[in-house]
Amino acid sequence: MLFLLLLKPAMICYGDSSSNRKLSPEIVAVGDNNSGVAIGDLVTNLPGQPPVDFKHYAGYVTVHNGRRALFYWFFEAITNPQDKPLVLWLNGGPGCSSVGYGATQEIGPFLVDTDGKGLKLNKYSWNKEANMLFLESPVGVGFSYSNSTKDYENLEDDITANDAYNFLHNWFLKFPSYRTRTFYMAGESYAGKYVPELAELIYDRNNDPSLHINLKGILLGNPETSDPEDRLGRVDYAWSHAVISDETYKKLRTSCDFNSRSEGNKDCYDGYDEMYKQYDEIDIYSLYTSVCFASSNDQTSQTEMSRSFGKMRRMMGGYDPCLDHYARAFYNRGDVQKALHASDGHNLKNWSICNFHIYDSWNWNKSKASVIPIYRKLISGGLRIWVYSGDTDGRVPVLSTRYSLRILGLSITKTWRPWYHEKEVSGWYEEYEGLTFATFRGAGHSVPCFKPSNSLAFFSSFLLGESPSSTGST
Repeated sequence: MLFLLLLKPAMICYGDSSSNRKLSPEIVAVGDNNSGVAIGDLVTNLPGQPPVDFKHYAGYVTVHNGRRALFYWFFEAITNPQDKPLVLWLNGGPGCSSVGYGATQEIGPFLVDTDGKGLKLNKYSWNKEANMLFLESPVGVGFSYSNSTKDYENLEDDITANDAYNFLHNWFLKFPSYRTRTFYMAGESYAGKYVPELAELIYDRNNDPSLHINLKGILLGNPETSDPEDRLGRVDYAWSHAVISDETYKKLRTSCDFNSRSEGNKDCYDGYDEMYKQYDEIDIYSLYTSVCFASSNDQTSQTEMSRSFGKMRRMMGGYDPCLDHYARAFYNRGDVQKALHASDGHNLKNWSICNFHIYDSWNWNKSKASVIPIYRKLISGGLRIWVYSGDTDGRVPVLSTRYSLRILGLSITKTWRPWYHEKEVSGWYEEYEGLTFATFRGAGHSVPCFKPSNSLAFFSSFLLGESPSSTGST
């Protein structure tokens, strides 16, 4: 009961009781097509921002006939942005913020500092190599919202993909110089479904020259891919990493139908309860790092902190176990929201790093059981697909990804071998016809949090279409 009460603020802050209210005109910035950028979205006075030489923009793009407003944050490449590709980054959940995670915990140029008091530079930001676009999707996530509360009860993979697709085309109206730019997509966790589904939509609709987006490939980290293999891999990983007992493992393997969403009978449910009971003692998304303990002087009750931040650490992971807490403090500041064009600075959005109402699987109406058929289509179409796994993640573990990719039956072109960064083994990789799979040694679910330098080097290899370094000399 307490858990449901904690969800209410996140549920009511995104919508309006009137189902036909127009979106606020002051937060829908108008693009300046002559200059090639949306001048109204230029971020100029972000509190605590270190000085930088590149431009960045934030604001809303409306979709679905102006009914829904999706929030984005866009960073130009640090050098020569006109010559570098555009990369869209998505986080998963479903229901978690790409701004709160990707942009300011993982791969953006600014990282939220301790207690949300400011920002610090990320010297391993991916905008060293590309122009980076972060989207809070679907509506109800982060600052993104709808003028109809019904939209929050009718979310699914297809709606999310279509809204993201329309977002891109409308975003190009704000930034027309990027309209024909080489384009890639990347993401992690449930974005393992978001990204391929959006890529398929782009691929299919690119037959119309007027809708063409120059998509060249996708990059996926610890991705949900195929439900049966993801479930089986999660169980096998928990046992192989001594999280569950032999007895619990045997109960799960003999009583659960991993091909069924319900997965079976009471013994199966009891086995899962035991597995997650053990994971509740640690961080399922990062087996060997600490969990966040709430600060005693925080105004939020200890119980709520335990449920919200402690739970979120287990959901999404990260090297500093309190990063979610810092992000919440930062993005709920009026001066920050005003600088990012998310609100007027007075009528504040109640920003949360994940919307539990969306994350609850019972409120997510439709999810594809597997995106493996989409992989096959994209591979046959010549798109570059790279998949990577932090090998200390228990939620979408490396075993789940290996089991899923095995279904493809691809021919191996370069056998399993270590890849190196700064003269050390960073992980292992294997190349197939149309796909590259790699691991990150000692990284949890959100790999760039744990291995920022390695991740940037890997990202650079992906963009270049070159194999990760397989010698220890670099």
